[in-house]
This record gives sequence, structure tokens and C-alpha cells, in this order.
Amino acid sequence: MFLKNSLYAATALSLFTAGGAAADTITIATVNNGDMIRMQGYTDDFTAKTGHEVEWVTLEENVLRQRVTTDISTKGGAFDIMTIGMYETPIWGANDWLVPLNDLSAEYDVDDILPAMADGLSHDGTLYAAPFYGESSMIMYRKDLMEKAGMEMPKAPTWEFIKEAAAGMTDRDNDINGICLRGKAGWGEGGAFITAMSNSFGARWFDEDWNAQFDTEAWANTLNFYKDMMDESGPAGYAANGFNENLSLFQQGKCGMWIDATVAASFVTNADDSTVADKVGFALAPDTGLGKRSNWLWAWALAIPAGTQNEAAAKEFIEWATSKDYIELVAAKEGWANVPPGARTSLYENPEYQKVPFAQMTLDSILSADPKNSTVEPSPYVGIQFAAIPEFAGIATEVSQEFSAAYAGQQTVEEALAKAQEITNEAMEAAGYR
Repeated sequence: MFLKNSLYAATALSLFTAGGAAADTITIATVNNGDMIRMQGYTDDFTAKTGHEVEWVTLEENVLRQRVTTDISTKGGAFDIMTIGMYETPIWGANDWLVPLNDLSAEYDVDDILPAMADGLSHDGTLYAAPFYGESSMIMYRKDLMEKAGMEMPKAPTWEFIKEAAAGMTDRDNDINGICLRGKAGWGEGGAFITAMSNSFGARWFDEDWNAQFDTEAWANTLNFYKDMMDESGPAGYAANGFNENLSLFQQGKCGMWIDATVAASFVTNADDSTVADKVGFALAPDTGLGKRSNWLWAWALAIPAGTQNEAAAKEFIEWATSKDYIELVAAKEGWANVPPGARTSLYENPEYQKVPFAQMTLDSILSADPKNSTVEPSPYVGIQFAAIPEFAGIATEVSQEFSAAYAGQQTVEEALAKAQEITNEAMEAAGYR
């Protein structure tokens, strides 16, 4: 009887998937951000519901982008699910490199995905990746240090105010930097930040004929302002700091202000990890009065590479990880402030989530970001912190390296911009844009 029951249980588990197929093991490549680490901790819930096992490959942001791009472009087949974003998804979808997500279940409620996120993760109206979380960028600041500096943060500050406040909040004797910003090379690291910032200074990557624009006054103003402010009020070695490095500095109480992804708000206000959790305020990303703020739009999303041998199981995981039920699971275990934000309309309609102190500012930042109209002067590309063309990632990686070298004092801003101009124009000419 025991043997019979054991055989029955084993057989039942092997058939315990929504489609009745045998349980699979899927391999997922993801970034080492906090929400993804949290997701891995709940994998047992997915396995219990489906029978599928999950193997994780967790990588630093720049490495992740390189690995998944190489794998999908060479049909390497190393992953069943890739964590990608709004830059890659439409391009890879157009190339038929991704499995369309046009048959998700009615219970999943795809129409609940915020329109800004669904649009950025689609090609020709077809969804190719589901947002695990969505984000813009905003200011996170120490209310106590702002008050000590005798200043008050506006809801929508200018860059001049931020620079002045950063100087006022800096206290070198106590290891407090007035401001922490990304300087790390990588198109999606420091490159993303400085591109979004440049929009507010009136800069753009290309004019309407795809000519590089790094020889303009607007770009010189952007980089000089950034470097002057960071040299005066930023941490030592800021040229090597990305999202995770600045998060750590802020949580340790070493930053007066941090302008970065809205998703960071849950981590800087979590008393288990942040020494300043009860002292954090929020404001919109700065502008210069030209009509564009310096906030970006992004989603870390889950996509299935075409050719996977585990498509059905991969879709089950995506439905589980990006569902309303997953949000409820995290809320029940860790509180509403710690759920993945920015992806679903229903989350922002939830009275419990509306009590979270950064919820409305996150939504306001997301809704104010316009990827189709991101620059002061007209530009030929879609995207805020990137240009949605296949060549951008390679070009912007090189350009960001030149910028980081200037931040580190290895060359002048003028030299970095001249090299950026040459790198970009040569690449665009080789690609046939000019």
C-alpha cells in the first residue's frame, strides 16, 4: 500500500502543471537587484504550485546584459527566461528572437499592466515581455539633513537647487556626501543616468539626420554640471558607482540625496536594511526649466527566448512572478511597501498600497515620462535614457566609458565629448544611418 501510494504521489507531481505536462527545470537569467533576489526566495511557492524546478543565474547588471544578448543573438539556448528591459524587448521581438506573450490566461489579466509598461515591452501591438517591476527615477533625500542645511525640498526642484542643497548637506568630517549619483560605465548604468539628465539640459544623442550631438553646448553643460557637483559633494570614487553601490551608501547614511530608480524607495525605507529608513523624503527628478525632467522609464521584465525547450513551463513562471497573486504573496509576507512596483494599475488603486509613502511619487514619475517625446529639440528615436535602435547598446557602452574616465579625472570633459562624437558618428556611418 505504501509503495502504491508513493508511486501515485510521484506520478501526480510529474503531472502537476497547468497543462498537464511533465514537470520541467527552467533556467532563468536575472539581475542582482533586491526585488529579483526577493523573487528567488519565493521560488518554492512556484514549484509547489506547478512542480517545475528553477535554476537561477544571477548577474551584475552590465554582465547580465552582455550574457543574455550574446546568448540570444547566437541562439545559445542557455536560458529559458531572460530578464530584459524596454530597450531590448521591441528590438528582439521584431527579430523573432522572443516568444510572443499573446496567450496568457484570463486570470493573469494582461489589461491590468500599466499602459506605459505594456507599450514599452511590445512590438507591433504584441507583448513580448511581462514587467516584473516598472520604474521611473526620482529624488530620494534625507529630510533631517535637508532641514539641518536650512533648506526645503520642492516637489519639483531644479538642478541648481539640487547642487546647492548637495553642497549644504555635505559633511566630510562625518562621511556624509550631499549627493550620490551613478558614474559607473555601462549604457544602462551611468550611461542611463547621464542620458536622462542630459534631456533636461536640452541635449539629445542624435539630430533628425542621425548625426551625433556630443559637440553641442547642451552636452557640455550636462557633463560639466554633473562633474562639478559630484566633485564638490559626491562620494570618493563615484565614477565606479552604479545602482547597488549608491543604494548601499544611502542605506548606511552616507548620502544626503540620491537620484535613481523609483524601485529603490522600498529598500531605503526598509528599517531592516536602512539606517535612515524613517528619514527619507521623495521628489520628482530635477529639471532646468526647459520643459523636460530628468526621469527615465524602464521595466525589468521576463521574456522567453525563441527556441526554448520549456516554453510552457516558462510561461507558467512568468504568469506566477508577474501576477497579482505574487504581489499579494509578498505583501502578506513582507508588507505592501516591499511588493514589486510600477507594473500593474490595480496596485495603485489598492487602498493599502496608497498608504505607502512613495507610491504616489513613483506613479507620478512613471506617468510623466514620455519615451516618444523625451528631448527638447526633435530627435529621430524613441527612448528616454536610451535610443531604441540595435546599435545603441554598443555605442553607448563605449561612450559611457569615456564619460566615466572624465569623472575619474583621467581626461577632460571636452576630450570625453570629442571621443563620444567620433565613436558615435563612425558607428552610425558603418551601420548605414548616414
